[in-house]
Amino acid sequence: QVQLVESGGGLVQAGGSLRLSCVASGSLSSVIVWGWYRQPPGKQRELVAQIISGGTTNYADSVKGRFTISRDNAKNTMWLQMNSLKAEDTAVYYCNAVRPSGLDFWGQGTQVTVSS
Repeated sequence: QVQLVESGGGLVQAGGSLRLSCVASGSLSSVIVWGWYRQPPGKQRELVAQIISGGTTNYADSVKGRFTISRDNAKNTMWLQMNSLKAEDTAVYYCNAVRPSGLDFWGQGTQVTVSS
């Protein structure tokens, strides 16, 4: 099992920044993809950014150049640095971990609200 706990969400004005953290515990060596997803109000959950085993990163087009995903294996922590925030970034942000089998794990989510 993998347990994920997000933190760092909050209310910020448009143009501001937030840094989300995800602390992981459990059987982490089997995880091959780490990611951040978000679910805006009334919409489906969507991929924001991910780190694939080996270090490759992927970003949604809507956040490229503004968000940065990073991970420290020694600290079992992943971050999402979010800059130049927009009202449309308002969502619940979730941490995600995926095993080779396809089994994935989710955190409880952290709310990010961007006021315009």
